[in-house]
Amino acid sequence: MSGAVKPPTGRTAQARATRRRIVDAAAELFVASGYGNTTLEQIAERAGVAVQTVYFHFRNKRTVLKEAVDIAAVGDDEPVALLDRPWIEQVVAEPDSRRSIALWVRSGREIYARIAPIMSVVRDAAVVDPDMAAQWATNQEQRATAMRVLVQLFADRGALKPGMSVDEATDIVLALNSIEVYLILAARGWSGERWERWMAGTLADALLA
Repeated sequence: MSGAVKPPTGRTAQARATRRRIVDAAAELFVASGYGNTTLEQIAERAGVAVQTVYFHFRNKRTVLKEAVDIAAVGDDEPVALLDRPWIEQVVAEPDSRRSIALWVRSGREIYARIAPIMSVVRDAAVVDPDMAAQWATNQEQRATAMRVLVQLFADRGALKPGMSVDEATDIVLALNSIEVYLILAARGWSGERWERWMAGTLADALLA
């Protein structure tokens, strides 16, 4: 079939599998032991590769953590950006704005369930590690970009509350639909389903006319 994307084969597939094995091993160690206490040697041992292999693929520990965060965010290592995923298309195609928010939050719940442990590592390390502070800031900017896409959708529909700007609405979404709030409520015993219901309703009430 013309234009079909063929799966990687041979050395490319092997290299990708090795890279993913390293990332998975690193994520497990980061969550269990913390960023500062995890070494590239430990990551290599857990992944079953030579430490030189880790250096070849990632150069340093920060790059490994960044990829672990990226994979956790989208759920795989396919070269498809978060905002190009099919569920985003579903959110945009849904004509009912409250339903759009519900679809967004449902996918957000799945993302937070995957990413919360590793983002806790980044947050804690950011207090003392300048590289991790930069990583945290980058992740926050990426979140702001993604949330603004949702807000702009409602603004284009004329669905935002009267007088509410895109900037204000984006700030509200960032404050409410944050990993910090998710972690606080999870620690308080909230299930993912309860968080999803509350967040969808709260965002709809806060944003929509």
